[in-house]
Amino acid sequence: MSLIVGTSLFVVALWVSGGGIQATLGWNADTLTTLGRVTGLASANLLLYQVLLMARIPLFERGFGRDGITRMHRYVGFWSFWLLLAHIALLVIGYAATASVTLWAQLWDFVWNYPGMLLATAGTGLLIAVVVSSARRARRRLRYESWHLLHLYGYLGVGLAVPHMLWTGADFTANPLATVYWWTLWAITAACVVVFRVIIPLWRSRRHALRVHEVVADGSHGVSVRVHGRGLHRLGAEAGQFFVWRFLDGPGWSAGHPFSLAAAPDRNELVIAARIVGDGTQRLTRLTPGTPVMIEGPYGHMTGALRQGRKLLMLAAGAGVAPMTALLEAEAYAPGDAVLITRDHAPSELMRAGAIARLVRERGVRHLALDGARSPGASSWIPATHDAWRGSDLLRHVAPDLEQYDVYLCGPLPWMAAVRADLRTAGVARDRIHSEAFAV
Repeated sequence: MSLIVGTSLFVVALWVSGGGIQATLGWNADTLTTLGRVTGLASANLLLYQVLLMARIPLFERGFGRDGITRMHRYVGFWSFWLLLAHIALLVIGYAATASVTLWAQLWDFVWNYPGMLLATAGTGLLIAVVVSSARRARRRLRYESWHLLHLYGYLGVGLAVPHMLWTGADFTANPLATVYWWTLWAITAACVVVFRVIIPLWRSRRHALRVHEVVADGSHGVSVRVHGRGLHRLGAEAGQFFVWRFLDGPGWSAGHPFSLAAAPDRNELVIAARIVGDGTQRLTRLTPGTPVMIEGPYGHMTGALRQGRKLLMLAAGAGVAPMTALLEAEAYAPGDAVLITRDHAPSELMRAGAIARLVRERGVRHLALDGARSPGASSWIPATHDAWRGSDLLRHVAPDLEQYDVYLCGPLPWMAAVRADLRTAGVARDRIHSEAFAV
């Protein structure tokens, strides 16, 4: 984030060096125009960094984790969008006032008579569609596949919206340092998207010859997929991490889905498990052995490397149990020193039941299933059957020496927030609580 803020200040400094401050002092049409210039500079800078954040650059993924990157992407994205709208509005009003024409006439003149503006208009339209679809209310109503496709068009929107600034904007062309900065940033961003989102996934998938091996039901509402390949240890995947998966089985293959590893990875097999909640996960049930697979990753920082203590407390809701079983298979601990708490609406919904039974039998894991309707009380992560308990007291009852545990969480965001609040009330230090979220 400091890099984004620093470079934003740098582009503002370039605007100041070009006489930006003096141009605002007249409080006239030129004031609006120069403010339109600086908002455009800031918007373009944030827009390019927003794309970089989601280019799945390994350095960023390791440093911030998927949930941290997602939060920054959303924050930077909305700021760049509002600055973009301010840029358009200020320039239209400022130029219209100078030329003594209507706003509509000036906007029409921009679109049809200025170099690159027709492309920029199309790009702005695509960016507006991306932002509107990313609003939380709209996001809940959209199918994942539709939302994903709109976001792919967002790359095209950036590609169309930014170049007109580089071709004609005085702040981009008058200063050689500015010219070098903007073209370099634009080129690096484009290269990172192509390399990390296209070339590397294609190369890795071909190199490891990934194919679906088996698809089986996993609980009453879930499915597990076993994928075989060669030399999978060279991927460097760890239990607790996830890949973005594309199954090349026909229409819809381009929509990548983030699924965590549901078993400790080995040399020849990767396993994922998902709750069937939409078209993307429903497709998993129809996969056939031999279907080619393309992956991006591994991503995520919720691994055993975060551990500080010798004991483990794993809390999972629904499909969140997948990375927990993988971690419990991979990590070292003494019998009785690992606790797994699962949360489902009904016992039949439990996923990875076979793997959990083996962990209980062979590794001494203690498993507590908290099934049933949600509690109406303050600790909404526990079921109504345990409504007499405070969440923090229940955690202390399950793990009396809670300070010796590292805690791993995986589940819906509101559920994890409720668990985290009770963990903090119970005295668990923040750096002992490990989680990762995939929501955008």
